[in-house]
Amino acid sequence: MPRAELLPHLFRTEFRKIVSVLGRRLGLDHLQAAEDIASDTFLLAYESWPYQGLPENPTAWLYAVAQNKAKNYLRRQQLFNQKMAPHLAQSTPEAQEPELDLSEKNIRDSQLRMLFALCHPSLPAEAQVGLALRILCGFGIEEIADAFLTHKETINKRLYRAREKLRQQHFTPEVPSETEMSQRLASVLTTLYLLFSEGYYSESHNLVLREDLCLEAMRLTYLLIEHEPTNRPPVQALLALMCFHASRFAARKNGIGDLILYQDQDETRWNQELIAKGTYYLHQAARGSTLSKYHLEATIAYWHTIKVDTPEKWEAILQLYNQLLILEYSPVAALNRTFALAKVHGNEKAIPEAEKLHLIDNQYYYVLLGELYQKMDVEQSRRYFQKALALAKTPHDQHTIKHRLAAL
Repeated sequence: MPRAELLPHLFRTEFRKIVSVLGRRLGLDHLQAAEDIASDTFLLAYESWPYQGLPENPTAWLYAVAQNKAKNYLRRQQLFNQKMAPHLAQSTPEAQEPELDLSEKNIRDSQLRMLFALCHPSLPAEAQVGLALRILCGFGIEEIADAFLTHKETINKRLYRAREKLRQQHFTPEVPSETEMSQRLASVLTTLYLLFSEGYYSESHNLVLREDLCLEAMRLTYLLIEHEPTNRPPVQALLALMCFHASRFAARKNGIGDLILYQDQDETRWNQELIAKGTYYLHQAARGSTLSKYHLEATIAYWHTIKVDTPEKWEAILQLYNQLLILEYSPVAALNRTFALAKVHGNEKAIPEAEKLHLIDNQYYYVLLGELYQKMDVEQSRRYFQKALALAKTPHDQHTIKHRLAAL
């Protein structure tokens, strides 16, 4: 790897490991300190490596520096408590200075514990995703702000409030007990689902697909799969869903970054290895009596790996959306269900169902109506596409809708 690319690569891969291990060692009361230590470690590398040359083992160098900085932090905290605030001793990490365990096993275990801590149900969903991006994925504040289409100041405030919540509630980075697992695991899966969706349906001004967000969500879901107590059917179904969607990454955008719609994608560019992996995990998820929204969405995504339109395909997809809406209603699922209804029973029957949704602030609602009216009333179709264009948030969405208008 070229020297100029090495440090950014290490920041992406090692920052999250260092913070997770330090967060577990110091406790969530000192999560900000763990992040600061990791950041200072990389700052020192950025300042010294160009002049002193690359260490023989850059990763080991980072771990050693982080360990020394952690020891210094513990000494300062102990000295402060002894001289200034002895009543705070209980909230301070232990004073002894054992070696930080940065083995792969402890890193995985620390990240898993941190995942459950950061996805505590008492934290807002956007704070959970933000903290996961920062601490477990190694994303910078600017990257997180870009993912949420907001400013760095907003993200800093959001993360600060979330850290304060963790500190005040004295949460510990640990995998919950068997009795707490179902509730906490549901929150974790929601966070990972939102993280993947943030990348797959990116509204970034520059990208239609943030593959890095999707891959980080998949990596964290693999952590749950590898840990026997959390290797449960909903987790397997979520990973299957991610694999099916990720299999179309290469075919989903063109050379200039514009979105390629499903029906226009070159299926020879679909990743068959990921489709096979998704199929495997979907079969694994079928064991037992659990039926989650991830099972239904993954099965819908599986049907979309079959490009050829058949009545059986769309009838199956329609019935799956019917089940999904009963299990957990969402406007997006309702819109997609209406599209499947049109495929099975025709546009004339689907239009009244679509209009009942009345999602007047949703650009995709008007896109769907524009499509349904194309062969029945071109002027009405044009009006709906124009309404969609007025609501489009990104240049890519605007370009796609203008293309459809031109085709009319």
